[in-house]
Amino acid sequence: MAKTVTQNQLIGEIGEIAAKLRFLRMGFQFDVRSRLETGIDGIAEVMADGKPLAQMIAVQVKTTKEGRYAGETEEGFHYLLKSEDLAYWRPSNLPVIIVLYRESDESFYWKEIPRGDDAQERRLTFSKRDDLLDRNAANRVAALTVPKAGFGYYVPPLGGGEEALVNILPIKLPTEVFVATTSYNVRQANAILLQDDEPARFDWVIRGGTFWSFHDPRTSVCRAIVDIDQVEAVDTAHLAFHDDVDERNAFAYLLRQTLDHQVRGELWWSKENSCFYFAARAEYTARVFKYESSKKLTEADVVNPIESKREAGSIAFVRHHAFVPRFESLYDEWYLVVEPTYVFTTNGFTSHPHPDALLAGKKRLDKSASLRGQVIMWHRFLKSLEPKTDDLFAVASSEPRISFGSPPTLELPTRVPDDVWGSPKKDDGDQDEPDLLRRA
Repeated sequence: MAKTVTQNQLIGEIGEIAAKLRFLRMGFQFDVRSRLETGIDGIAEVMADGKPLAQMIAVQVKTTKEGRYAGETEEGFHYLLKSEDLAYWRPSNLPVIIVLYRESDESFYWKEIPRGDDAQERRLTFSKRDDLLDRNAANRVAALTVPKAGFGYYVPPLGGGEEALVNILPIKLPTEVFVATTSYNVRQANAILLQDDEPARFDWVIRGGTFWSFHDPRTSVCRAIVDIDQVEAVDTAHLAFHDDVDERNAFAYLLRQTLDHQVRGELWWSKENSCFYFAARAEYTARVFKYESSKKLTEADVVNPIESKREAGSIAFVRHHAFVPRFESLYDEWYLVVEPTYVFTTNGFTSHPHPDALLAGKKRLDKSASLRGQVIMWHRFLKSLEPKTDDLFAVASSEPRISFGSPPTLELPTRVPDDVWGSPKKDDGDQDEPDLLRRA
């Protein structure tokens, strides 16, 4: 019996060759995989001015000769992924994109495949304007190779500059840490402090029968939970840069507790989201924070009631600017990593019952300018809480504090275009507030 090539095999081969040519014209290398492939047809490598960068993207090509996609209109269409393909792509260590090629009109569309815990939705929605695979999409495709985890991420600046802002704030530590023995565990110590007549404070750590704090416990309500005659001041560096990882973790927790004490009354802590967020002053009431941006005096609606579109005059939810804090030590310095986010409440005080959908919608709208602005805003806010050393009428305070330097900047050899953050999407609850840095 003579061997034959099926029509599906032929169309698939045509699609892979066409996709390779498209990537080459976009400035990428493209290597087709062997016949043993089971869900990834080729590997695209990012190049800059003809120089390969060893930044790879896995590509799966789906080819059709003609016909319409599901739900196709002039604006877009839908595409349903196979469950077995999703299961194959989910653990990938490379970003994975799907490319749809239709031979009849020579059209190419692309979409990133969600991985990890997000890889649940099989139905992808394509925009014929925004998801075209052409030269205009090169930067967005290349941006998929940028790692999204680690000590910090680069936030591209406004305009066409090459300066990048890093979302870490250098920390200036107090020179001493007060150490004392205690016979209480954390729960017992909390109960004692809450029952005392003096205001409770929790900017301390108890670990293995030892109490740590930047403030002298003998001068505060904490005298009730330590052995007074065993209080000793030690050099901060001894604990901050200890060789033992558990010791450094305990010190990082002390920093978090100290920050919580310093921002009390201004920020609240969300246990569910592990983040600080701006406190509301009253129900359904906006709160504005004015500060000096990188260019001029500006302000941000840090607590923002959003009006319902379904019921005129009522508030759908209240959005609070927030950040997830993470303390990291790099070499001989500690940093606060600032990860901007949002907290949603029903009235400014009560947690919203469905915050995840609201957060996802707002995150889709946040572009580089907004994230850059939030990092700057949080630095200005933390600095605003520090005593004003140049104010002749300021009351001197002996209270030890952690203070924060400006976020560092780096000169990038290549500008990261703003469109790699994706196209802005309309959000029902967000039409009343522009991106933060539009005011800067």
